[in-house]
Amino acid sequence: MGGVTREEEIAHGLADVERRIGEACAAAGRERGEVTLVAITKTYPASDVRILAGLGVRDVGENRDQEAAGKAAECADLGLTWHFVGQLQTNKVRSVVAYADLVHSVDRPRLVQALSRGAVAAGREVGCLVQVALDDDPSRGGARPADVPALADEIAAAEALRLDGVMAVAPLGEDPAKAFSRLRDLSHALQARYPAATVISAGMSGDLAEAVAHGATHVRVGTALLGRRRPFVR
Repeated sequence: MGGVTREEEIAHGLADVERRIGEACAAAGRERGEVTLVAITKTYPASDVRILAGLGVRDVGENRDQEAAGKAAECADLGLTWHFVGQLQTNKVRSVVAYADLVHSVDRPRLVQALSRGAVAAGREVGCLVQVALDDDPSRGGARPADVPALADEIAAAEALRLDGVMAVAPLGEDPAKAFSRLRDLSHALQARYPAATVISAGMSGDLAEAVAHGATHVRVGTALLGRRRPFVR
């Protein structure tokens, strides 16, 4: 007998993740359609993206432009929504805005300005999420909670950018439910000023249930979908 195909592996992972999201939505009294699954495909080949698309996944996330740009170009015929979820340096912005529909990691004014210039030059509107630092680890990126309103104002006022909401990563060693509760409070405060900024990007393979329980609209899942990371080879 032959081995399990890659498509079968991914289909199994997707079914399990869908089950988990469905159970989390049911427990929170939410509809499954309220939560978007963003498949994080970093370190995985474009062929995996094609398999996911064939299984109905429409949202794909990447965290390194060097890898994402080529993959997005290779899969341009699929009509996917591309999410940039990693820390973003301003010198990569011009490349990122050419394919990213939503940038999750906007955490400083200089990046807002660069994204606006890049989006104008590309003739595109790019959605932006304010990345919120829920801990004091600067290596993980994110704006301090106190700085979120001013940064949101900058995005909302910037040409060719659209303020869509907030994003965060649960701090290491902390109960993710408590962290995501703080993020939800920040989101509600932001929506009082910008009602259309409804996105809460929170939760990954290990803590998606806690994120859904606290209002996540987008969960970013890689390992549970696609298996253990493998080195990316161009």
